[in-house]
Amino acid sequence: MVNNLPYALGLTGGIATGKSTVADYLAEVYGWPILDADLYAREAVQPGSVILEAIAQRYGPSFLNPDGTLNRPQLGDIIFNTPQERKWLEDQIHPFVRGRFEQEMRTGESPVVVLVIPLLFEAQMTDLVQEIWVVSCSLEQQLARLQARNQLSLEAAQARIASQMPLESKTALADVVLENNGPREHLQQEVDRIVSTRFHKFPQSCTSR
Repeated sequence: MVNNLPYALGLTGGIATGKSTVADYLAEVYGWPILDADLYAREAVQPGSVILEAIAQRYGPSFLNPDGTLNRPQLGDIIFNTPQERKWLEDQIHPFVRGRFEQEMRTGESPVVVLVIPLLFEAQMTDLVQEIWVVSCSLEQQLARLQARNQLSLEAAQARIASQMPLESKTALADVVLENNGPREHLQQEVDRIVSTRFHKFPQSCTSR
């Protein structure tokens, strides 16, 4: 720990490359707490929040469901196809997400914590972590997984991928690259190998299976 903060591992990658698979494995096998930017982003737009009110004022009441929650598919149609609107939304949400990360890291007790941040580079949050892992896969795999997971057309899946920083640019900035083109067991074995070589300095309880 540095300044009473845990050692923060930043886990990122492209959409549908396998970040959640890696995070779940690190939590289950190594017991490391997982702090998820997507969960905090959902908190940011809960009914009654200032950010949700700003979205409704900008785009109209049709962007809210009858129960007052955000109409995510309708908002997605705009932000994944209009860069300036995506930037506006991110400018509202990213400061909230950063604040939640900082809050949780100050109150946690584990010497290692995993920050899952899909937009780690785009949101300029690299200063929150000590090292960066990027989960990567082929474009064909990424498209297939995204279409199956989110029930998207090929064009919609391509738009979501294109809205993010190119995956090859992320891997060039990574401390660790996890290739996720094969069976899940291969990915888990690679995680085990990396943990055993990079985290041997931490207490055995943090890295034992």
